[in-house]
Amino acid sequence: MQGGAVLVTGAARRIGAAIARRLHAAGASTVLHCHRSRDEAERLCDELNAVRAASCAIVSHDLLDTDGIPGLVERAAAAFGRLDGLVNNASSFYATPVGSITPTQWHDLMGSNLRAPLFLAQAAAPWLARSRGAIVNIVDIHAERPLKDFVVYSVAKAGLAGLTRSLAIELAPEVRVNGVAPGSILWPEQGAHFATAEKERIVGQTPLARVGGPDDVAGAVKYLLFDAPFVTGQILAVDGGRGIHL
Repeated sequence: MQGGAVLVTGAARRIGAAIARRLHAAGASTVLHCHRSRDEAERLCDELNAVRAASCAIVSHDLLDTDGIPGLVERAAAAFGRLDGLVNNASSFYATPVGSITPTQWHDLMGSNLRAPLFLAQAAAPWLARSRGAIVNIVDIHAERPLKDFVVYSVAKAGLAGLTRSLAIELAPEVRVNGVAPGSILWPEQGAHFATAEKERIVGQTPLARVGGPDDVAGAVKYLLFDAPFVTGQILAVDGGRGIHL
């Protein structure tokens, strides 16, 4: 990926930042997308540019504003004059038990987890086709096995899994499209659903008997973007084997 450029959405923090660091270390120029985390994105961009000058840029946008997504992609491509990869990482995540679901929650969770990845891929496709690039969508193991009380999130990620496979057909042969489905990687910063007992139960279901780390996901993303030229339409679980028990 020397000379290539990758746009990572939700790249300022947590898993998105780990993905950006891993791709940058592999030689890619990175475009960090952020919305509310501009300060953190700037610190990460400064860090990466200190490693390799003029190798990182930032684009800001609310991904729920679908009309502005083509402009976001154009700004990202203009940063380095090309676009070789797109990582759809940005996501909203919170519980929506049946009986309490609101249209606003539906709009937010479906918008960030499904609608935005579709329109980002559509806008990026011409750029990616020129470089025979790739898309990686961050899905979830609960796309196939829903998480109790997280109805809308689970449905949105199921849609993203379907979108991954559909785009692999639509954009072939120029653009490969794959997904990474994390299990327990980082506990949510908020949410009573993951109290100590629940965390212990989840780890107990995991054959590798531990929670993963952001770099586990980042390594899988790097593989699918850079090192898997004959892989498309696939979703790779990075879950320590937990999906076996779900």
